[in-house]
Amino acid sequence: MPEAEGDFGLGAPLGGANAEGDYELTAPRDSSAAEGDFALARPVPAAALPTDTPVDDRSTEPVDAVGQGPAEPATVRPEPAHGSDSTSTPPYGVPGPWAPAPPVQHPATAPAHGAAIPTPPPPPAHATPVTRDTVTSGPPEDHDVPAPHGSPTPTPPEAPPPVPRAPWQNYDPWAPVPAPLQQTGAAVDAKDTRRRRARRALLAGALLLALVAGGVGGVVGAYLERNGAGGDVVELPQAAEEPRGRAPDSVAGIAARALPSVVTLHVSGAEESGTGTGFVLDDRGHILTNNHVVEPAGTDGEISVTFHSGDTAKATVVGRDSGYDLAVVEVSDVRGLKPMTLGNSDNVQVGDPVVAIGAPFDLEGTVTSGIISAKERPITAGGESGGGTDVSYVDALQTDAPINPGNSGGPLLDSRARVVGINSAIRSADDGSGSGTGQAGSIGLGFAIPVNQAKRVAEELINTGKATHPVIGVTLDMDYMGDGARVGTKSSDGGPAVTEGGPGDRAGLEAGDVITEVDGRRIHSGDELIVKTRAHRPGDRLELTVERDGREKSVSLVLGSSDGD
Repeated sequence: MPEAEGDFGLGAPLGGANAEGDYELTAPRDSSAAEGDFALARPVPAAALPTDTPVDDRSTEPVDAVGQGPAEPATVRPEPAHGSDSTSTPPYGVPGPWAPAPPVQHPATAPAHGAAIPTPPPPPAHATPVTRDTVTSGPPEDHDVPAPHGSPTPTPPEAPPPVPRAPWQNYDPWAPVPAPLQQTGAAVDAKDTRRRRARRALLAGALLLALVAGGVGGVVGAYLERNGAGGDVVELPQAAEEPRGRAPDSVAGIAARALPSVVTLHVSGAEESGTGTGFVLDDRGHILTNNHVVEPAGTDGEISVTFHSGDTAKATVVGRDSGYDLAVVEVSDVRGLKPMTLGNSDNVQVGDPVVAIGAPFDLEGTVTSGIISAKERPITAGGESGGGTDVSYVDALQTDAPINPGNSGGPLLDSRARVVGINSAIRSADDGSGSGTGQAGSIGLGFAIPVNQAKRVAEELINTGKATHPVIGVTLDMDYMGDGARVGTKSSDGGPAVTEGGPGDRAGLEAGDVITEVDGRRIHSGDELIVKTRAHRPGDRLELTVERDGREKSVSLVLGSSDGD
């Protein structure tokens, strides 16, 4: 019988060795067998074949495809002679069309590194386990392997326990792939996502480039603006910035400490107004200035005080004295006042540096500097009202520090920022015509009331509202043209020139005496005698040198007191 097309069977091996345990697929001999059915045939022992018979002449029966033995009928399927052998040769060929397909498992995303791989579920209880010795091409009852001829039919061995499925058995090669795979097992971004990321990267790069370009452009622009774009740029040398602090005894150091205590006064009255300077005496609001500064206010005028901070306050007159050209005003409800430190004018020496602060021509806070040009300069100021009641007699400090109208009442400071004088008068230039016109500014001749005298007067004005004047009890002849101060022959009211019972009368002075020295210092006029007298306190003792009838005589005199008459 010719072999079915495409059907092949594995015959017994050609060698004489025992092939026990090896099985071959044989083509069915019955034409009624289904196409593609195969059966495992037990190999024929080598001893059963005659050794002198040619291979092709050993049997006239049809042989399998490789000529290894006669084909067995498909209906006779011998049983295997022994149980499963793990080392046996697996069946060859493709499974028959009736073989059940393995379960389809879609590939899952690989678990994270270190995660356990899930174990597939066990097969159903009714499923038949598949082993190497079991033919999967058909039901077990239709594919029993026939035992060799004459061999007893062995008892089928018990089925081995089911073999766990390996992970690769769950893979379905024909399942649709949802996304391209990577080595990591993660899904690759879609095309649109990659495009969006590329656009964002380009945008970020453009922004970074713009920032860098802007910074570079700003630096270059600043450099060009400062140094110019051309090659021939002129850049002038300049000193570096220095600390703002100054030595305490420098003009700047003195001014820094004194300015917070200096004020500017604006005075207005019924007929005139003016500007002057003052400084704070205490934290109660008392301010010292010149009498001629506040005099325009009269009894119903207005005085406004402006502090260095810019704050303003109204002020009232506490007391004033024309003979000393001093006045005290007071501000109320002002806190944070900084009193000025008072020095000692007796310690001042000619040539000492001084600083003047004031408001010349209403320029407040003006600072000038100079030296003490002279001491005990007898000056008189005022007298514009007539009668001489407003004349001031000052034994002044002379300074070349520029002092101008508006500086009146301001402090004259030593190198330690202490007040040594109150700026009161200046000498103006005269054109020599006698017209009285001349330069109204400083020509380097300024005069200040010594602070020792100002202190005594200020205390009296604050405590009593008026100041006392020391007197010698005589009337002077102000028309005397000789050297010294001559005692007149009668008083202004026609009485005796020497007041009876007064200081001069008790010292033995007589009408017509010429006083030439006071405490050993020469005097040249009646004004100088008054100035020297005013420089003392009532009760002080003076040593006078007197000429009488061509002879000199020494007289000791204790100063009396008046109420500023």
